[in-house]
Amino acid sequence: MRTAVVPGSFDPVTLGHLDVVARARALADEVVVAVGRNAGKTPLLTADERRDAIAEAVADLPGVRAEIIPGLLVDFCRDVATASGGDVFIVKGLRGGGDLDAEAPMAAMNRHLSGVETVFVVGAGHLNHIASSMVRDVARHGGAIDDLVPPGTADLVRARLELGEPR
Repeated sequence: MRTAVVPGSFDPVTLGHLDVVARARALADEVVVAVGRNAGKTPLLTADERRDAIAEAVADLPGVRAEIIPGLLVDFCRDVATASGGDVFIVKGLRGGGDLDAEAPMAAMNRHLSGVETVFVVGAGHLNHIASSMVRDVARHGGAIDDLVPPGTADLVRARLELGEPR
């Protein structure tokens, strides 16, 4: 079995992320959307909220599930490989050259630490303008984000902003 791990902070999950997940599913028997905790970022949504939003968004995609990464991505990939009894690889989406500049060193480090390869997929052109940080910014200023995120996620973001941030 070949399992693709699609890692990210997904704060919030966007239609661009879901495009990458669908592309990863075409490459693998199973996809694990892995919600990370980035110490350098203060998230709007909790890890549980992000995982649950992704799970809802991928509910109709067979062979796709969402999990939280408890530590290092490479350790998570090892655990997934052990549980599945198969091969694991990482899939990352690219919107442009800047994404590659940021992702290539991480891919090299992941390969160095564990031998896990990273496959890059180019995002759909009509979604390349969508970034979670922009979605949060638009929402903070009262703008509409419903056409940038999967159903239910816009309401979650608005509710979190009404309750206050950061977490």
